[in-house]
Amino acid sequence: MKLAEALLLRGDVQKKLASLRDRVGRNALMQEGNSPNEDPNALMNEAVGVIGELEALVVRINAANLVNKIPDGRTLTAAIARRDALTDHHSLLQAAISATQKEPDRYSAREIKWIPVVDVKKLQRQSEDLAKTIRELNAAIQETNWKVEL
Repeated sequence: MKLAEALLLRGDVQKKLASLRDRVGRNALMQEGNSPNEDPNALMNEAVGVIGELEALVVRINAANLVNKIPDGRTLTAAIARRDALTDHHSLLQAAISATQKEPDRYSAREIKWIPVVDVKKLQRQSEDLAKTIRELNAAIQETNWKVEL
């Protein structure tokens, strides 16, 4: 199985676990005289098995991420950490840009004027540059994920 396939499988297993958790919650308490649609104990047992499956899959994925490298020589783990940091930085820039956009307040015939105290053009350029870097890094990670055998 390729690493990319394992990542897709991990997503499916996580969704299955979330569904089981939700189903347990919906069937764990019933009004007296009613019976649950599904046996919550059986659902719990199935969920425990899925948790074990997820754990084993994550261990294999993490082990592969530690030893396999993207084309620039960084390990997948380092590349993922860098991508996460770049994404956080991009989000910060976007929040700052969004904060400069405010409708004027009108309390009387005069309006209160707001002025940005950050260089929006500069922040926007930085944001666009970061977005490009993130896309390129994601492409390198994806390329490697489809080459690595788990």
